[in-house]
Amino acid sequence: MRKNIVAANWKMNLDRVEGITLVEDILGKISLDSKTEVVLAPSFIHLYKLGKMCDDRRNIFIASQDCSASNKGAFTGEVSAEMIASCAAKYVILGHSERRTNFSETNELLKLKVGQALANNLEVVFCCGESLEQRHSGAHFEWLNSQISDSLFHLLAEDFSKIVIAYEPIWAIGTGVTASSDQAQEAHNFIRDIVRKRYGGNVANDTSILYGGSCNPVNSAELFSQPDIDGGLIGGASLNADDFVAITDSF
Repeated sequence: MRKNIVAANWKMNLDRVEGITLVEDILGKISLDSKTEVVLAPSFIHLYKLGKMCDDRRNIFIASQDCSASNKGAFTGEVSAEMIASCAAKYVILGHSERRTNFSETNELLKLKVGQALANNLEVVFCCGESLEQRHSGAHFEWLNSQISDSLFHLLAEDFSKIVIAYEPIWAIGTGVTASSDQAQEAHNFIRDIVRKRYGGNVANDTSILYGGSCNPVNSAELFSQPDIDGGLIGGASLNADDFVAITDSF
């Protein structure tokens, strides 16, 4: 049975003190009995400390926002999956549209990063999504299919079970524009269907698919009520404890 997951992507925000303060606030507000899995994805500098802060909470986990495609070596500024795993992280986010656009990350590069993550016992939140131009031209389903199949469909079913997919329409990230619940459901259903065609019904039905486009406390309940939307990858709203906790309570 697939999990409901709400993940906080802090992006490049919050210094050390601000990050600790936010997590303390979240831990004080979030229900210990919540069945929703909560994932916090801070900058690399926070991983070890926040992992320690959350290690006694059964429903709160830490994620990295990225990892290197290489295991180790002369790659100045890179952080390996092995290093991330040593900080007690459970997840790594890969393929975010900002990484694809600003750092020219390709499907082939992401395939390598996925391999590094899985080899180090990290689960992957794999992002995919289309631009406004692709949606208007009707190419968005073909684009989603290529992003997912090129980077993930080489995996055996056992390894694919460690993948969470996050659908993030690029035109709805940081713009204040949100896909309607019907638009989001349509995309999530399409993603689940291509997973079903590749791996079968059991794997598809067990795969959590998150919505990642300007999800907030106002629209989260409606989005999460859709049959194929299993939670959210939250950007700006995750920097406010009250807003983030309200989203986690939306199921």
